[in-house]
Amino acid sequence: RRAIGARAPAPVLALPNQRWSLDFVHDQLATGRRFRVLNIVDDVTRECLRAVPDTSISGRRVVRELSELIAERGKPGMIVSDNGTELTSNAVLAWCGEVGVEWHYIAPGKPMQNGYVESFNGRMRDELLNETLFLSLDHARVVIAAWAEDYNQERPHSSLGYETPAAFAAELHKQWPASLRPTGSAAQAIAQPALMRNKAASL
Repeated sequence: RRAIGARAPAPVLALPNQRWSLDFVHDQLATGRRFRVLNIVDDVTRECLRAVPDTSISGRRVVRELSELIAERGKPGMIVSDNGTELTSNAVLAWCGEVGVEWHYIAPGKPMQNGYVESFNGRMRDELLNETLFLSLDHARVVIAAWAEDYNQERPHSSLGYETPAAFAAELHKQWPASLRPTGSAAQAIAQPALMRNKAASL
């Protein structure tokens, strides 16, 4: 049930919640125990919507984090990810059908088709993970949350005209007519989701 990948189309309208990208980045604690961080990014505003560190993050955990995020922020028009086991799990596929979220899988071995979150992961790696000795998972959670908050609220982003992601998102809400502002879901799907192998034969 793995997806047939392709490049995810760029958003047509510049609105928050049009497309979220997610991916994992890996590191280890001072004890040598490995952990991973689930990063979720809004592709339009470049906001880090979630940075979730844990030693194990299953498909069910991914769904839980996304459900909480949707409850806070509204439903995205599309979610983009690679073909990792957790992200093509039955839990994720069932959740997409229940919630009605378009999920686009990139082509295997083509990480730049998910370039927004890949860029974010690189920045997190260079600025935080490579520079920090995490003493425990709790320590990692506190430090990563503080870094993500600083990234959203304090860091000018060149692709946003040197505004911070939070300021850029706030400005978008002001500029667009109320009828076009995100209210929980996109007005229409931004693009078709990747086809599943068990459907390909019928197309």
